[in-house]
Amino acid sequence: MRAAVCRPDHDLFCLEELSIDDPRPDEVLVRFTATGLCHTDLEVAAGRLPTPFPVVAGHEGTGVVEAVGSAVDGFRPGDRVVASFSFCGTCQNCLRGQPAYCPQHFPLNFGAQRADGSVGLHDAAGEPVRDHFFGQSSFAGYGLCRLSSLIRVPATTVPDHVLAPLGCGVITGAGAVWNALRVYPGSTIAVFGAGAVGLSAVMAAAVAGASRIIVCDIHRPRLDLALQLGATDVFDANGGACVETVRELTSGAGVDFSVESTGVPEVMSQAVAALAPLGSAAILGIAPDGADLRTNAFGILEGRTVTGSIVGHQAPAVLVPRVLALHEKGLFPLEAMISTYALDDINKAVDDVRSGTVVKAVLLH
Repeated sequence: MRAAVCRPDHDLFCLEELSIDDPRPDEVLVRFTATGLCHTDLEVAAGRLPTPFPVVAGHEGTGVVEAVGSAVDGFRPGDRVVASFSFCGTCQNCLRGQPAYCPQHFPLNFGAQRADGSVGLHDAAGEPVRDHFFGQSSFAGYGLCRLSSLIRVPATTVPDHVLAPLGCGVITGAGAVWNALRVYPGSTIAVFGAGAVGLSAVMAAAVAGASRIIVCDIHRPRLDLALQLGATDVFDANGGACVETVRELTSGAGVDFSVESTGVPEVMSQAVAALAPLGSAAILGIAPDGADLRTNAFGILEGRTVTGSIVGHQAPAVLVPRVLALHEKGLFPLEAMISTYALDDINKAVDDVRSGTVVKAVLLH
């Protein structure tokens, strides 16, 4: 099969032919039809996350079940699925419906191997290539998936390129608005960063009935798109004075809620500083290792809160159907931010995402 492989000393992806094992008893073989390109994948390719090389990344896959292991229950060949992250399913957080905070989250998703240390992929020379990245490794034609990573999609006409980003980016932004912040009708919200996560937060805030949705970004086309997707006000962050602009737009009060999706510590601080008293900020971006979030201590005394949120602050099996139902009603038009590429053009997609000309790249297999 064709796959995009991360190898040492390569900032981009190497297109290769790999072989894949038959599924073990607890695995599901999925034929991937589309995969979203996420910032986390780029961080892995650049070697800034401790995922071992060589590895097939990709964690926003969708496709069709081709075969199931002998111990698999709940999936069968022909099922259409969305793949998200892996979790243990037995810890306290998993059992309370918060699998993104599973203590095994990091080894299961970034370790890129089975529990016994083996892998299911080999290159043309017969050398092992790490897989099971987020329980899927979907930058390939096929993947050996963990059960916890898969969500069966109900009968729908939604195309594959729209389904793919649901596994991470879309539910990360939407779920933060609905679950971590609990945005309510008539409230105000500022979204810092208009990438796929930020724009998903915009659509979710519109669904939640927010009366004012303010978006800032450094790319004008993304701001224009934000207006199409429900933003009431947008401004260019290149000019600085982001907090002052948010306060000016809210008659000096600040916003009830804010979402930060850039991963830049300075922007995280701005998201907190833009809050009104009793306001709450959700930090979604991945900051550099060792970075600090700095905020005014007295401002926190005024009832402001800061929360983190991973992949929507709710089980993907709950969030994905919710977004799909809204999409089918025309209330979550996420296809407006998607651009498609062939898997072989993954490095062109990376360039376009890094330059800001594309919001959400989806690779077609």
